Amino acid sequence: MAAAATSVVVPATIDRKAVFQRYVTYAILFGVVVWLGVNLIHAPSQFFSAGAEGLNNGMLYALIALGYTLVYGIIELINFAHGDLFMLGALFSGFLLTTVMGQTTSTLLGWVLLLVTLVATMAFCGGVNVTLEFVAYRRLRRAPKLAPLITAVGMSFMLQFIGLKWNGSTPQQWPTILPEGSFGFGGFTVDYSLLAVIAVTVPVLLLLKWVVTSTRQGKAMRAVAQDQDAARLMGVNVNRTISFTFLIGGALAGTAGVMYQQVVGTTAYNLGYQMGLIAFTSAVLGGIGNISGAVLGGLLIGVIQGFNDGLPYGFHQKWSQTVVFTILILLMVFKPEGLLGRPTTEKV
Repeated sequence: MAAAATSVVVPATIDRKAVFQRYVTYAILFGVVVWLGVNLIHAPSQFFSAGAEGLNNGMLYALIALGYTLVYGIIELINFAHGDLFMLGALFSGFLLTTVMGQTTSTLLGWVLLLVTLVATMAFCGGVNVTLEFVAYRRLRRAPKLAPLITAVGMSFMLQFIGLKWNGSTPQQWPTILPEGSFGFGGFTVDYSLLAVIAVTVPVLLLLKWVVTSTRQGKAMRAVAQDQDAARLMGVNVNRTISFTFLIGGALAGTAGVMYQQVVGTTAYNLGYQMGLIAFTSAVLGGIGNISGAVLGGLLIGVIQGFNDGLPYGFHQKWSQTVVFTILILLMVFKPEGLLGRPTTEKV
């Protein structure tokens, strides 16, 4: 007599860690929505004005963060000198436009010369970045990762010293040729400077996206980022491709420097430390090595800062950086690869 077949039902295992993370994420998102909703109801005009200010800063963060993420994506180097390169770009643009060209007011000639200054600053910062790569980083590609990291810190101090000699130890105020004032829209105001930042930043970001995804040099960049030795065997000039990446990253830092100098109007020799740190946080938040992630991270941090500093119910400006880094720490705990990053496994 054949034994009756019995089926054993194995209960599905529950990933308690994943469930806990999901509920914590939902709780945080719910709290943020409630906080934003209360502020929107209490002060709608202040809500939208703070959001516009945050968007302005977020675009600058995105431009700087792209330099970090491009370099890291291709040679896995955190270029700590990138923030100070942005500082030199702001100084160079102010010196060129105000001291050399003598532009202090918003005129048609001033706008034309601003475009000339933008191109010149992009070339200046791109050239400095390529020089740093050739002099300091190229010979350390095969070295242990700590060597280029310490070298990048040293380059940061060198650029900061140049900024100290150029700008002085105290902040320096520069005139702006952007039109002053704002216009009202639906009960809130938008500064004209925000429109100028959008008009410059959006085309630059679209051009970068096109270069990386649709050009021959962009394909070479992606090939080198994936495997340098294989790219070299396929005929890709690795040194030229990496130098081109540093050139683009420097040009983006120069663009951010010009817009910062025109919108804020104040430069300091240690400006690159704070802005660079927040921009690097943006790159990590979005997913280091991911272009779209750097833009998303920069915009998110800018808007979060804007809401925290400008809304009636918030921690306000003295807690601004604490709020930003708290969000980063929480994200690293629950999603270490960033918002748009991909999880990676260590090869052994």
